[in-house]
Amino acid sequence: MDSDDIDIRYTSLDDMPYLRQWLKTKDILHWYPPSDDEELENFVRVWMGFTRFSASLSATYKGTPVGMATLYLMPYRKVAHQCMFQIVVDPEYQREGVGRTLMKNLKHLAKSYFRLELMHVEILDESPLIDLLKSLDFEEFARQEKYVKENGVYFPRILMECEL
Repeated sequence: MDSDDIDIRYTSLDDMPYLRQWLKTKDILHWYPPSDDEELENFVRVWMGFTRFSASLSATYKGTPVGMATLYLMPYRKVAHQCMFQIVVDPEYQREGVGRTLMKNLKHLAKSYFRLELMHVEILDESPLIDLLKSLDFEEFARQEKYVKENGVYFPRILMECEL
């Protein structure tokens, strides 16, 4: 797939089933906080809640969503210059340029539309996103060992940020 074949648009509530489907994939869910269906539904609702602020972007290929990224905007003026974000790409389209295209557009949205100065993300160590984020000027600024416990195994979280 050529990155020119990827269209980026604001996320709509019609995209929710795609997000839910991607996150339910075993290899994907590991990298996100929810651990059961109830937590997953709450996570999806919070993620999709930012669509009302035009703070979420969807990548489409031939009209079908293949990825999504969302800015978790801060409601308090003192910290409104920064935000956390989440990104997910359909497993069938990973390593095809979807994530890179989404992130470039998300950074542009954050800086140009929301006038943000800083974006940050919490990811688990060994996340497949680390190399992509580093290539887009994100740097690790903190690490917390034993952050997630899944099936008796601990995983550290890494916090990365990028100045816009």
